[in-house]
Amino acid sequence: MTILVINENKAPAGDAFFVHDYVMAYSDRDIYNEETPAQKSVKFVWDLVKVICISLAIIIPVRYFLIQPFYVKGASMEPTFYDHEYLIINEIGYRFNEPTRGEVVVFKYPKDPSQYFIKRVIGLPGEKVEIKDGQVFIYTKDDKKFMLDESKYLDSRVITNGNKVNEWTLGPDEYYVMGDNREQSLDSRYFGPIFKDLIVGKVWFRGWPVSRIVLFPEINYGF
Repeated sequence: MTILVINENKAPAGDAFFVHDYVMAYSDRDIYNEETPAQKSVKFVWDLVKVICISLAIIIPVRYFLIQPFYVKGASMEPTFYDHEYLIINEIGYRFNEPTRGEVVVFKYPKDPSQYFIKRVIGLPGEKVEIKDGQVFIYTKDDKKFMLDESKYLDSRVITNGNKVNEWTLGPDEYYVMGDNREQSLDSRYFGPIFKDLIVGKVWFRGWPVSRIVLFPEINYGF
C-alpha cells in the first residue's frame, strides 16, 4: 500500500514572494526525486511480490489446515446435497472435538483412500447400530435402545434397508455413517464403520449455488 503524505507547513501570511519561492523550491525537489520508468517498474514488481507472499502466508495455512472446499459428486446425499454443490469443510474442529451424531462428514474411502466420500454420522464409538423394519436403532454404551428420529433431514417415506449385516457393534474410534439417499448410497452398510483418522472434516456450510447457501447447525436427537 502506498501512503501519500501531504506537507501542511505554511509560509508566513502576507509575504507573496516568500510563498512563491516556497512553492518553487518544493516543486524543484519533486522533479529532482522523480523516479525513472525503470525504477517504477522495479518498485511495482517488488510490491506485487510482497502482496503475493503475504497472501500465500495467509491462504495456505487456512486452505490446508483450517477449511477446505469440496464439490459434491453423486446422489448419495440427496436431498440434503446435490451433485456439483460447493461445500466448505471445517478441518480443524475434529482435532479438538469428537464427531457427533448427525454431522455430515467428508472422509477417505476405507478401500481406496484416494477417493473422498460424504456421509452422515449415525453411530458413535462403543454403540451398536441395528437396522430393522426400515428403521435405524441405536444401542448406547449403557445399553439403552433408541429409534433414531431422522425427520430433520429424511422424508417420512424413506425406508432404510440393511445389507448382509444388519447389526454392528462399534469399537473405539469407529463411526457408522450413511448417506441421506438410503437407496443410492454406498456407506457403512456395505464397507463397515470408518475410523476417525479417515475423517477429513465436517461440512460447515454450503457456498454454492447461491440460492442454497446455508450454515449447517447441530442436530439434537433427544438422547
